[in-house]
Amino acid sequence: MTPAEPPLTATDRSLPDDRDDIAALAKGGRTNIFGFLLRLAARLPFLFIAGRWYGADALGRFAYAVLVVEFIAQIATLGLKRGLAGALAQTERPHNHVVADAMLVTFLASLLGAAILIAFPQAMFPNSSINGLDRLLALVVIGVAGSDVALAACAYRFDIGATVRARSIIEPWAISIGAFAFAFYSTRDGLILSYAVSMIAALVASIIPLMRHYGVPRGWRPDGGRLWRLARRNLPLAAADGVEWGSRRLDMAILGLFVSPAVIGIYYVAQQVASLPQKLKTSFDPILGPVITRNLAENNLAAIAKQVSQVGFWIIAAQAGIALALGIPGEAVMGLVGPHFVGGTGALAFLLLAEVVAATAVVSESALVYIARHRNLMISLVMIVCQAALSFALILLARQMELPGLWVAAAPALALCLALALGALVKARLLSRLLGAPINAWRWPLLSAAGVACIVGAGFVALPPRFEWVELAVGVWAILGAYALVIWRWGFGPDDRALFRKQKAG
Repeated sequence: MTPAEPPLTATDRSLPDDRDDIAALAKGGRTNIFGFLLRLAARLPFLFIAGRWYGADALGRFAYAVLVVEFIAQIATLGLKRGLAGALAQTERPHNHVVADAMLVTFLASLLGAAILIAFPQAMFPNSSINGLDRLLALVVIGVAGSDVALAACAYRFDIGATVRARSIIEPWAISIGAFAFAFYSTRDGLILSYAVSMIAALVASIIPLMRHYGVPRGWRPDGGRLWRLARRNLPLAAADGVEWGSRRLDMAILGLFVSPAVIGIYYVAQQVASLPQKLKTSFDPILGPVITRNLAENNLAAIAKQVSQVGFWIIAAQAGIALALGIPGEAVMGLVGPHFVGGTGALAFLLLAEVVAATAVVSESALVYIARHRNLMISLVMIVCQAALSFALILLARQMELPGLWVAAAPALALCLALALGALVKARLLSRLLGAPINAWRWPLLSAAGVACIVGAGFVALPPRFEWVELAVGVWAILGAYALVIWRWGFGPDDRALFRKQKAG
């Protein structure tokens, strides 16, 4: 097999040569699961405060503004969240010089994106008036993009804990505390102000470990030609990242054309709950990057196929359990934010399912971006076009049937699920052909574990409404426990159990 991109010429000499790849991936997986639990504990208070104190209308305005800001930030990273691993593995230059180049390129791209939003603030607030400081929300782009690239550099040194601290502790707790405090100042702008504070705090929490790992880049000088080459090389990856990220936000953008801000606010809550397990797979990208680039340098293609399948199963197993635990008692979970949010349960179910079916595509893409980045980009573009077409078709069908607005809100979630399933199938088939080895993250015990979890969950859902607190406090963990027990006993092999085994230091 001839890779579409030039083969790697150097490995990362800053890492131990005898590092076991599965152990490194397993360590990242353990940290990710811990990070998810922390993020869940911190995100729910924010949704509770936002839903009950600010209301669905203010939440919808906030959600659309954040959607635009984070899209521009995603583009401003220029693909370096994943491309930085390849740049570090392929160079003989000091790694802190390469990281300095990446941070500067990201900063310049962020400034450009922020300037565009400041000039056209209607892109962030299309359905409401612009207040005096609303334009300055665009400056948050710098913090979001800079934090993403800094954490990718830390993950290259296998420090996934930096991501957990910044994204699962500091960021969500800062926005929760900020939403509570700013509610006494303004229920119109409090959510946006709390978001800005949380992104600044996350940036600081990302820069500190970055400096600890790489230090001050002494002797580094910016070079326009070198910076341009770095940006140009990662443009296909940047486009793929933008498409992949956009596929998770296109549903809300399209929905905003047909429904009121209040429905957008309800859909946003469902999206936030469903996106909690998304961090399990996205934070594997920086861990998989160094492992894949080293194996590509050694032409060890079978190892890449094994690692992609291994991580894919871990992610599917974890996300399926989380989806069942949050989806079965979905009405109780959405009702926790406020009684009028219960109508978003259908959208929540489809969004949780979408996270499960997307896992194979994400881990396959972790290798495709190095060996077939242009074909990967084309598949992603076709996928997002299919999603847009399905979204419009299903929304128009629901409106023609005169279904309520919250039923219409489930249509783009279903379209997302179908499009991601198609993308996962195509990308896994392509990677399998390029590597000459099978890519299979599915195992039949997943079905048995899901069945047991459904039986346990049905018992809690059948409780009278006055015991809804039992459904949340006990039922969620009982569903997770039953699912995990079956997966551990019949689904996990020796390599999978490495995920939960403490590895000896090398």
